[in-house]
Amino acid sequence: MKIIMLGAPGAGKGTQAKMIAEKYHVPHISTGDIFRANIKEGTALGVEAKTYMDQGLLVPDELTVKILLDRVAKPDCAEGYVLDGFPRTIPQAQVLDEALEKLGEHIDFCIDVEVPDEHIVKRMSGRRACLKCGATYHVEHVPPKKEDQCDICGSQLVLREDDRPETVENRLKVYHEQTQPLIEFYQKKGVLKTVDGTAEVQDVFAAIAKILG
Repeated sequence: MKIIMLGAPGAGKGTQAKMIAEKYHVPHISTGDIFRANIKEGTALGVEAKTYMDQGLLVPDELTVKILLDRVAKPDCAEGYVLDGFPRTIPQAQVLDEALEKLGEHIDFCIDVEVPDEHIVKRMSGRRACLKCGATYHVEHVPPKKEDQCDICGSQLVLREDDRPETVENRLKVYHEQTQPLIEFYQKKGVLKTVDGTAEVQDVFAAIAKILG
C-alpha cells in the first residue's frame, strides 16, 4: 500500500501519516528525514544533495526522487509506505510516477487532509513552544498550567517565527500555488481521497482508516 499525504502546512498530515504507519506497519517517509540521514551517513546521494543545500538551493527533483527511490527500495518498504512532504509540485509527481512505472509500481492512495486557511492560521498561531526542553502547547487545545510558562521546566514559552500569522499566510500562499494543483493531478488518476482535517485527530484517522480498509 503506497500512500501520499497531501494537505496545507498545519493541516495535520504528518500526525496522520505517523498513525497510518503505526496501524498498517509501513514506514512513514519524510523527505527531510531522508535527506538528513543520507547527509549524516555520507552517501553519494547525500553528498550531492548537500552541495545544493549548502548554497541555499533547492535539491533538483530528479535527485530528490533518486534519494526517495533508494529509501523505498529498502526491505521495510516491501509492504508499502506513507510519503509525507513529497511530491510538492506537479513536476515532482511526474518524475515520481515515471520512476515507479519503471519498477512496475504505482501510488495506491493520495489522501488530502482538507482544512480551510483561516482554521490553519488560528491553529498554528495558537502554538507555543519551550525552546529549552522542546515541549509544545496550544493556547486553546493544550494550554500550559501557567500562562506562557512551560509545565516541564518552567521556561518562558514562545510563538515560533514559523507559527506567526504572517509566516503561516506566506506558507499557505506557496502551498496554493505549487502543491494544491496535485489534488487535481491525483484526482485524474483516480487515487485521490479527501478527509475533513478540521475534525478531532482520532476522527480524521477513523475516516482515513475507512478509506484504506
